[in-house]
Amino acid sequence: MKTTFIAEDEPLARETLRDAVLRRSELHLIGEASDGASALMQINTLQPEVVFMDIQMPEMTGLEVLKRLNYQPQIVFTTAYDQYAVSAFELHAVDYLLKPFSRQRFDTAVDRLLTSTASDNSHLNAGLEHASSTIASPLERILVRDRGHIFPVNIKDIAYLKSDAKYTAIYVENKTYLVRLGISELAEKLDPSRFVRIHRSVLINLDFVDSMRTDEQSQLQLQMRDGTVLIANRDASKMLRDMAI
Repeated sequence: MKTTFIAEDEPLARETLRDAVLRRSELHLIGEASDGASALMQINTLQPEVVFMDIQMPEMTGLEVLKRLNYQPQIVFTTAYDQYAVSAFELHAVDYLLKPFSRQRFDTAVDRLLTSTASDNSHLNAGLEHASSTIASPLERILVRDRGHIFPVNIKDIAYLKSDAKYTAIYVENKTYLVRLGISELAEKLDPSRFVRIHRSVLINLDFVDSMRTDEQSQLQLQMRDGTVLIANRDASKMLRDMAI
């Protein structure tokens, strides 16, 4: 019987996973978390053999949690991402479950867990290093869904990105696209010489900044070309001021 942990921020998805795990006598559920920081702490403490890990969670992404673990469990990612995002991770875990998943698909993932061993999963760390090196090459284009259609978006045309707990809004000219890809994951894929994280939830393309000025709190106000005003936090404000010649 494999000790099992669930890291999933969506209550319904977490309940679905819990019920699925409890159905399998080979798995023993020992804990759950609804955000990345809690998942990291509990997993390192409980050291389950198997972790069902959502990729996008508050506080810390599933990939960030995985990189900070002090040991190597078997990982099954759960994700609602489009296929282009899933493909970046599927080779670095025992399996992934694309939400919403069927009972049969879950059982297939469990069967893979049971037939693999820790040594079989030892490629994960090397895979993560490879993923990091792959991500270091900036994206030039992404595919986004909107009202039943898929549109290619050139990265250079993105003015800025803003995120909340679930979605990231991508602002391109007069259009806005909502994607279920976390802003941290996007930031890792973008050219750091062009895109700057000015806030935990805001990423801007310097090519679309019209001007900057310091407010009364010594934070920079960025006037974007479309008229939007964005506020940089203190660290980002200092970094941008230091970049000025």
